[in-house]
Amino acid sequence: MKIRRRTFVHLAVGSAALPAVSSVALAQAYPSKPARILVGFPAGGATDIQARLAAEWLTERLGQQFIVENKPGASGNIATETVAKAAPDGYTLLQVVTPHAINAALYSNLGFDFMRDIAPVICAARLAYVVVVNPSVPAATLPEFIAYAKANPGKINYGSAGQGTPQNITCELFKMMTGLNLVHVPYKGGAPAVADLIAGHVQVVFAPLSEAVQQIKAGKLRALAVTTAARLDVLPDVPPIADFVPGYEASGFAGIGAPKGTPAGIIELLNKQLNAGLADPKIRNRIIELGGTPLGGTPAEFAKILSEATEKWAKVIKFAGIKAE
Repeated sequence: MKIRRRTFVHLAVGSAALPAVSSVALAQAYPSKPARILVGFPAGGATDIQARLAAEWLTERLGQQFIVENKPGASGNIATETVAKAAPDGYTLLQVVTPHAINAALYSNLGFDFMRDIAPVICAARLAYVVVVNPSVPAATLPEFIAYAKANPGKINYGSAGQGTPQNITCELFKMMTGLNLVHVPYKGGAPAVADLIAGHVQVVFAPLSEAVQQIKAGKLRALAVTTAARLDVLPDVPPIADFVPGYEASGFAGIGAPKGTPAGIIELLNKQLNAGLADPKIRNRIIELGGTPLGGTPAEFAKILSEATEKWAKVIKFAGIKAE
């Protein structure tokens, strides 16, 4: 059967428009059922708590339940692959944190490409790390610690949550920029590293603020510097590393991502609601308590943060020869 050219063109145009129409319709109806936010780390940590803050806010504002689902393992890669391969309909989201930018260079045989397969929604917070030492270390300031480490090359141990973790690479960046010879002692998590620091088994840790601030205030650890470019409100007397090592900056991040191909309308809705949540004093204060600085912004701004972090940490991983465990 022959089809007239005009009829064919109309059919082709109509067919091409169907995905767009479906996408718009999906975004307008969203959410019509419960959604989940996958967290690639165990329940109870700062990453999990921040995801639950987002889930509670979205549940209240959008009228459907947002459930946090923990899928720990492989430094967050199990959860990431699940989201990367999920239907791009807004019902499976990912809590995106610093290890996602690290893993891109650390693992060579992943079943996904993080920068390609995860669409950024919002960067909810910047996260700080603090350089803490055991009080027995003869250094009250970062310059004194650098001098002490230079006088004792290979004799000072630094603890981390494991090979390729933020604690590891933030210290390796410090080593790269100062030329210090510090020995890495990896642990299975940040809490054991901090516990051994308090016990004196290692001398220094670049710890997430949330894991060290109480021990600092109790006098069990001495804070020498923070990794962010500016001082923190919770530790106003602790200077940034950059005051003594120009150009050093190693803040982390936490935010939300979605599978690539998720309709723009859904991403815009989530971004708008989560930005509103970050303006709420209760949520802002909780993020600050967890060692973060509330951020917010557009998906494009989060994409820039992810791109810059991925490139930066790839250079450190290559320089330090860090390998995945």
